[in-house]
This record gives sequence, structure tokens and C-alpha cells, in this order.
Amino acid sequence: MHVDNQYLILSALDAIHDGVVITDHTSRIVYANPAYQRILGVRLDKIIGQKVSEIEPTASLLTVLETGKPILQERTRVESLNMDIVSTITPIFKNGTILGTVAIFKNVTEAMQLTRALQRMEGLADYLRQELERKTQELPRSFDQIVGRNETFVESLKLAAKAAKSDSNVMIRGENGVGKEVIAKAIHAASHVCHGPMIRVNCSAIPENLLESELFGYEEGAFTGAKRGGKIGKFELAHSGTLFLDEVGDMSAMMQAKLLRVIQDKEFERVGGTQSVKVDVRIISATNRNLEKMVQEGTFREDLYYRLNVVPIFVPPLRERKDDLLLLMDHFLAQQNERNGKHYVVSEEVLQVFYRHEWPGNIRELQNAVEYSTVMCAGEVVTPEHLPPYFSSIDRTPERSDVQSSIGEGQFDCESDDKVVEKVPFPGEVPTLRDRVEEVERETILMALRATRYNKTEAMKLLGISRQTLYRKMEQLGIED
Repeated sequence: MHVDNQYLILSALDAIHDGVVITDHTSRIVYANPAYQRILGVRLDKIIGQKVSEIEPTASLLTVLETGKPILQERTRVESLNMDIVSTITPIFKNGTILGTVAIFKNVTEAMQLTRALQRMEGLADYLRQELERKTQELPRSFDQIVGRNETFVESLKLAAKAAKSDSNVMIRGENGVGKEVIAKAIHAASHVCHGPMIRVNCSAIPENLLESELFGYEEGAFTGAKRGGKIGKFELAHSGTLFLDEVGDMSAMMQAKLLRVIQDKEFERVGGTQSVKVDVRIISATNRNLEKMVQEGTFREDLYYRLNVVPIFVPPLRERKDDLLLLMDHFLAQQNERNGKHYVVSEEVLQVFYRHEWPGNIRELQNAVEYSTVMCAGEVVTPEHLPPYFSSIDRTPERSDVQSSIGEGQFDCESDDKVVEKVPFPGEVPTLRDRVEEVERETILMALRATRYNKTEAMKLLGISRQTLYRKMEQLGIED
């Protein structure tokens, strides 16, 4: 081979970001690139000429030399260094005889970061498509901060957006932790009273004997311990705005009657007072209770039910929208990354655990689990050991239906109704993670530019990146200005 060509090939191998090591048929190392030293922390002059069989007797490379079969993207452990790597090891043949091997590898953490980056970009691309659909449906901008693309969930958001344009009372229904208050805030922000206050009252957290004074206020001397000059209640504070009654299904029969009068007459009297106070308040209520059953049992007033439940909005629990799980997890991880100045990534095992969990605490439980795991994680890779203790009972065996349905189809074929076989791709069919990430980045940026009619200021807001990053990415990916 020409000297210049040899120099070119060696220079190219030296420039590869992944570790590269070439051995002869005896497992003697004849070449290793600088990335080998960077990733494994071993000086090149210490290993060139050494036999892998002597320095790492359990290495997968020896199996490849023995069997002549390649290993593709397999996680292996370097016992001598107590380190995990992801490697592709290919045998080199001449006339049917193995001359040696070439191995390309990367640190597991780096590989996981690239995988998570790809998943995040694919999720972002899907999320942007959902955002475009929302804009087509004219969802108000206040809904942009709500994370989710599940079809049932998005339909609930569309109904909430329509309700925001009216004065009608809204009842948000759903289990604890599904995000009822977040939707209530979005409705208020998109309504014509958005410049007024939004006042929240948790009807289950305030003792019954105090709830009346909390809602309607009281006059001086109304009861023992009353403040001098009295106190303004939540209804008055919410005048020309929105009153959010959370857990309204826990309200007592007496308070239900008083609330009904305020809704009907738009006036009330403070505790200990004699003068009526008029208010203009839009009411949004929320509950996790079965109000229809309570009406039948006589524990919730039927007339109040119809006054509050004008526009019912049902928010599905997290177990019914697991296609949003990855998006929500990334959202909470990003919050922890920003808060702690780190770049946490989640292992495949954690994803399996998350997809199997039923999430009785819904989104609030997911947020808590993510925050707990990042607190427990000393490094940046979150594994099942970092999860809250109650997750330890969940099966961690990989299952096709859980993850594939949410992060894309894997390489599987069905030969029959109950038999699943793996379709192994040819090495040339497998794109590099870097190429795949760049492809998704380019598609996502172009989507954002088209959605904003190439208004870069709006595009960078939609993408959540700075102007400098947008211009750099456009130049890097060959997107014309």
C-alpha cells in the first residue's frame, strides 16, 4: 500500500471518537487508537504488543477469534479495569482463515447517553408534531407547557381549551396526581379573566368548621380568635378572576348548600356579617370522587352537581397513557439536570420497571420517583438500585410490548400468533447513533422552521434552544438559511 494511503488510514483510525483495537490471530494487539486510552485509561505503550488472552482472559474478543462469529453492539465487562463497555468485534478473514479481529467500543455511560439522546430527539420530533396539531386545533399558548401526546389526553386538552373561551363552570375529573391543577391554570390563563387572580382552595385540607370563613371571610368579632377588622375570603380575593375548588367532592352538606347559593345569586354574606357581598367569579372545580354515585347516595347535592359539572373534563391516569411516560420522564429529568448541573440518563432496566409499574400516584408519583433516583445516584446513570424501595418488587425481565409501543418498533418479526423471532440485521444496515441523532435533529429543526414559516425567533422558542445553538445546528446539518 502506498505510504500516503497508510498514513491516511492510520490518521482516520486515530481520529475516531470510539475506541478501536486491532489484534492478530494470536490475540496480540497490533494497533489501538487514542480513544482507547481515553476511554479505558490505559496508556497505549503499555498494551501494544500484548496478548489479550494474557491481560484479559475472559474477553469477548477471544470468543470471536475462536468461533469466527462477530459480536454486534454487545455490553461486555473489562474485568481487569472493573468497567463495562459496548463493543462490536468483527473477525478479519483471508482465504477462510482468521487473520485477527477489529473491535470498536465505547463506554457504557456514553453509549447510553447517545441512546437517550436519540430517544429524546425522536420523542421531541413526535412532540413537535403534536404541537403542530395543537396549533391547527387552535389550542391556546397557555397549554404549551403541558406535556403529553396521548390521544385521549389531547382530546381532554382540546375540550379544556374550548371551555376556556366561555364563562361556564368547569369540573376537572381524575385521580390524584394526574395534573388537574395544571389544566385548571391553563384554562384560567386562556380565559377572558386571565388578568384577574386565580385563587385555589383545597376543600379536603381545611377543617369543616374553618372552610366557611376561608371561602367567605368573616367580620370582626364573628368568633373567638377572629382578627381585628375581619378577614376577606377566597371568593372576594378571586373577584374578576377564577376560583379553583380542589377536591370539591369532600365538601360537607352544609357547605354545599352555601356554595350553591353563591353560584346562583353571585353574592354571599361574611361569617358574622349582615351585608351581602357581590362577586363575579368563574369557578373551576376538581375531584377524584365518583360524584354520580355520591348524588345517588345523597352525599352530594344534585343541584350543585349540575351547577359545577357544566363542562366535565376527564383526565386519564398515567397507567392509561404510558405512551407519554418517556416524555414525562425526560421532562422531569431535564428539571433535575438543570437544578443539579448534571446530565442524568436512565438505564434500559429502569425503563422496563417504569413501563411495568401501574403508577397509582400518577404523574406526581413519577416526578417523585425521578427526583428520588437522581438524589440516590452518585454518578449520572440511573439504575434500578437508585429507585424508591417499593419498585424492587417489579419484574425487570425485558418485554417487547412495553417499551416498543412507546419508543418505536424493534427488529422483530412474527412468524405466528404466539411465536416471536428476532430478525438480525446485516452490519451494513445498522446506522451509527451519531448519524441517527443528526438525522432526527435535522428533521426536527426543519419541522420547527416550517411551522413558524422560517421565523427563527419562534423556531428556537419552539425547540427550546438558544439562537446561537439554532444557527450552529443549521450550519452543522446543512440547513440553508
